[in-house]
Amino acid sequence: MRLGAYAVDRRPLAVPAFRRLWAASAVCAVGGSFSGVAVPTQLYTLTGSSATVGAAAAVSFGALVVAALWAGALADRVDRRPLLLAGQGALAVTYLGLWVQAALGGSVAAVLVLVACQGLGFGAVMVTTGAVVPRLVPAELLSAATSLSSLVRYGGAIAGPVLAGALIPLLGLDTLYLLDALALAAMLWAVHRLPPLPPLAASGLAAQRGVGARRPSTVGQVLDGFRYLLRRRLLVAVLAVDLAAMVFGLPFSLFPELAQQAFGGAAGGGVELGLLYAAYPVGVFAAGLCSGVFTRFRRHGALMAGAAAAWGVAVVLLALAPRLGPALAALAAGGAVNFVLSTCRNAISQAYTDDALRGRISGSLTVVVMGGPQLAHVLHGAAAAIAGPRAAIAAGGLLAVAAVATIVRVVPELWTYAVAASTPAPSAAMTASPGRRP
Repeated sequence: MRLGAYAVDRRPLAVPAFRRLWAASAVCAVGGSFSGVAVPTQLYTLTGSSATVGAAAAVSFGALVVAALWAGALADRVDRRPLLLAGQGALAVTYLGLWVQAALGGSVAAVLVLVACQGLGFGAVMVTTGAVVPRLVPAELLSAATSLSSLVRYGGAIAGPVLAGALIPLLGLDTLYLLDALALAAMLWAVHRLPPLPPLAASGLAAQRGVGARRPSTVGQVLDGFRYLLRRRLLVAVLAVDLAAMVFGLPFSLFPELAQQAFGGAAGGGVELGLLYAAYPVGVFAAGLCSGVFTRFRRHGALMAGAAAAWGVAVVLLALAPRLGPALAALAAGGAVNFVLSTCRNAISQAYTDDALRGRISGSLTVVVMGGPQLAHVLHGAAAAIAGPRAAIAAGGLLAVAAVATIVRVVPELWTYAVAASTPAPSAAMTASPGRRP
């Protein structure tokens, strides 16, 4: 294989509609992520309480869950292009609202209301985007498209907070919100240029069960999505593997205690804590730069299960690390394999799901994927209080490996699943009207 094949797999960028979306997401990953720093900073400045910051996160997550389920049902009943445009527009208006309230001095109540609006916008955008991309690129390129999207998202997670921290003293916290709103102009342009994406007729199991049929009740639509999901053993296995890796093996909430007790970090935070949090996204970003190594591999099921098991091993190595250096190496390796895991999870769920239900399945998966880390925080915190951070982290890694092995044994079709090169998704050109080019 040529050396270039191991670099970033850029094949999906040959699709103009996806290329525009990806380029706009690169702008938003950095310039549209400043509120992630600005909101907690403003709330802590206003109240001096980390509990208020935590409350804002809970408000945002609750709103995101509601929006994800609602938008998922709606994305299967209406044209996805205007729905995505509405979600991005709502985010832009929310950032403008955050800018105005901060410029006027700010209040906790105003921030919490706008954070709830932000969660609603994020939920709608995440779910609708998950249903749009499979209509733009063929099935065999979904893993490459997902890896490209993850690359800019995690790159923004590294660069965005650093840049935001540098800009606050220079421009003021309120300006960060305005920059977020301006960055979304690129995304609004890219979504506006998409072709029409109306609902397609249901096929396969969806049609047999009548699941793809329209219902007047959004609740009924959501329940249809969950019923469809539960009937597909492969999708259930994909979801179970992802949950096992997240719930058992995500020790981020223990990093402050681990940094202080195991690696001599200062109380209240320090360099050691910052490095622990930075090592994981660095590994993710590095894997994205070498995505060509795995995006051409068609056995996505085996790749996902293997990556989940490797993540569990990396977590155990983190717990056993005698010094900070090996711990950072374990986290970076874990970030790399988790990039593979999430890429394959999204590719399988998008390719294996009937288009008539992609919105609802995307909504269901979004709720689980976002809720898994929240549950992990609770479980790891309780386990660390009993056995200490190292033991809790090691036990979580071992449980993740054992759970993945059990799932593969119970659902062997996960291990054998492979995407077929001859199974294209409906392309943008196929759904575009004669007057609009993708």
